[in-house]
Amino acid sequence: MFLVVSLWYAWYSFYAPSNDITWKDNLESAQKLAYTSEKKIMVFFTGKWCSPCRIMKREVFADHEVKKAMDAKVVSIEIDIDDPNAEALVKQYNIGATPTTIFINPEGKVIDYAVGKVGKIKFLEMLFNL
Repeated sequence: MFLVVSLWYAWYSFYAPSNDITWKDNLESAQKLAYTSEKKIMVFFTGKWCSPCRIMKREVFADHEVKKAMDAKVVSIEIDIDDPNAEALVKQYNIGATPTTIFINPEGKVIDYAVGKVGKIKFLEMLFNL
């Protein structure tokens, strides 16, 4: 029984379904798009090894209501903190834990942020308060 529960928990922690969020992979392209579309930018700092990140992808980002709100309000960037190309951005925003979700304006100023896994309701509140 312990083995079954352990295997289920491991699967649950690391399973993340695909979602229809359009993720940018660099700040420069997101800033250009945010300027032209008059949106804010959401930067989601994650890691391949981060199980709370995968849970958030499964429970929040795969939700259709969240996707619709994100499309209307933000340009989304997903940053792997272990990527050497992301080192400057990780330092710039002083990222020390994953997941970290920050909302910034096109100039890069932080509007709101959350460290740790955020649920759907809290995430939508953050989006609607931008």
